[in-house]
Amino acid sequence: MAPSKREYERRRYEKWQQRQAAREARRRRQRALIAAVVAGVLVVGVGVAAVLVTLGDSDEAPPAADTTTPTSDALVPDAALAEGRAWTGTLRTSQGDIGLELDGVNAPQAVANFVTLARDSYFDSTACHRLVTSGIKVLQCGDPTGTGTGGPGYSWGPIENAPADDFYPAGTIAMARVGGDGESMGSQFFLVYEDSTIQSDAAGGYTVFGRITSGLDVVQAIADAGNGDDGVAPALDVIIEGVETQ
Repeated sequence: MAPSKREYERRRYEKWQQRQAAREARRRRQRALIAAVVAGVLVVGVGVAAVLVTLGDSDEAPPAADTTTPTSDALVPDAALAEGRAWTGTLRTSQGDIGLELDGVNAPQAVANFVTLARDSYFDSTACHRLVTSGIKVLQCGDPTGTGTGGPGYSWGPIENAPADDFYPAGTIAMARVGGDGESMGSQFFLVYEDSTIQSDAAGGYTVFGRITSGLDVVQAIADAGNGDDGVAPALDVIIEGVETQ
């Protein structure tokens, strides 16, 4: 990746973090206001009562989200936002559109996280930074820095909806994480373009939160073009232009 492109992605990521910090500050003010109102109600209530008597780095496992960024549990989207239902969506990339179905029933935290980040335009203009063509067959995306170490400023767990047999069929959409750490998921995810067996580690398997409903041929074409000069990123530039969910 050219230095100018990395600098652009770094600045974009910093701006997103600033928006998140501002949002969290608003949430703290709102919570403080609600607490004050509730306290007032309780005081009144007490008076009335008196009267009435909280991938891996190897080719065999998807790498992880950033673990160096301080985590704030308050920033992790509420799993209830998944609404316990199936979601549909489109991952629009520079190489073509990919249709998605997200499983808010069996992976509510992952879906709530993905949908929230998508609606915040977090994924927009980010590159899919890792392509694995041997051992496992995956394209990894969701890192705003394009380095494989970036994340949204928080991590979450535990693992949801991991296959008991370690088999991830073509079209699977799953979360990347740190090896051996089931609480390290953030924003990075991977698309399985050919049937793959991804071995569980000490923490278990990988959170499967959706499947590709159209455009698997787009991912396959990216894989067919192979890796770039660094042997990690795809040879074709894969830029996420936007993510739509409903």
